[in-house]
Amino acid sequence: MTWSILARDAATGELGVAVATRFFAVGAVCPRVEGGVGAVATQALVNPMLGILGLDRLRAGEPPDVALAALIAGDAGRDHRQLHMLSATGAVAHHTGAACIDWCGHAGGPDVSVAGNMLAGPEVVAATRDAWLARAGRPMAERLLAALEAGEAAGGDMRGKQSAALQVASRDPYPDLDIRVDDHPDPLAELRRLHLVAQQHYVGFRRFLAGRDHPGVFDRAVIEAASSQDTG
Repeated sequence: MTWSILARDAATGELGVAVATRFFAVGAVCPRVEGGVGAVATQALVNPMLGILGLDRLRAGEPPDVALAALIAGDAGRDHRQLHMLSATGAVAHHTGAACIDWCGHAGGPDVSVAGNMLAGPEVVAATRDAWLARAGRPMAERLLAALEAGEAAGGDMRGKQSAALQVASRDPYPDLDIRVDDHPDPLAELRRLHLVAQQHYVGFRRFLAGRDHPGVFDRAVIEAASSQDTG
C-alpha cells in the first residue's frame, strides 16, 4: 500500500526518506531519518517499532544487513512486513515478507533504495529510483519529490493516493526538513507546495537551531537579519 525511497547524497552526507501511499498519515509511522546515522522506512502491515529500533542499531554501528536481519528475526509478523534501511555510508538492506501484497518488491542503486507493496507494478519502484539517479547535483528534497512524482506517474499505489511525507537530515538527531501531508486528494502536489513554503522562512530559521554539537544561535537580531535576506 506504499512506496518509499531512502537516499544519501555522497557529496554532502545528507540523508533523506520520502514516502507516498493510499493510507492516512503515512508520515506518522513509516519514515525515520537521523543525520550521520541513516534512514529507515517500515511499511506493508506496518510495524513502527522497526523504524525506531532500526535507527538505534545503525547508531550503534551495526551495518544495515546485520541490523535488518536481527529486527526481522525478532518480529513475529515478519512475513507481512516490508522494511529497508540505508546507512550513513550508503550501505542498503531490504526485506519484503512473503505475505506482502503484489506488486511488492525493491529496486536499488548507488546510495538509493526504493521499496513498495500493493503497487501498480515494478515500474513504480524503477521509475522512482531512476528519477533520483537522473537528478544528481540537485538539492536532496527536490530529488526526493521528483522521484515520488515519477513513481506516481508510473502507476503508484494501485488503490490511489492519500498521504505523503518527506524528511531530510544532515548532522543532527532531528531532520533539517520534515514535511508531511496526512489526507489530501493530491498529496504529492501538496507536499511540493509545503516544500516551497518551507523555503520562505523555515529552512533559513532551521540553520540557527541547536544541534548535536552546538547550542544554536539565540541572538534574535542575527536570526531576523538572516531571515530577511532569505525572503527577499
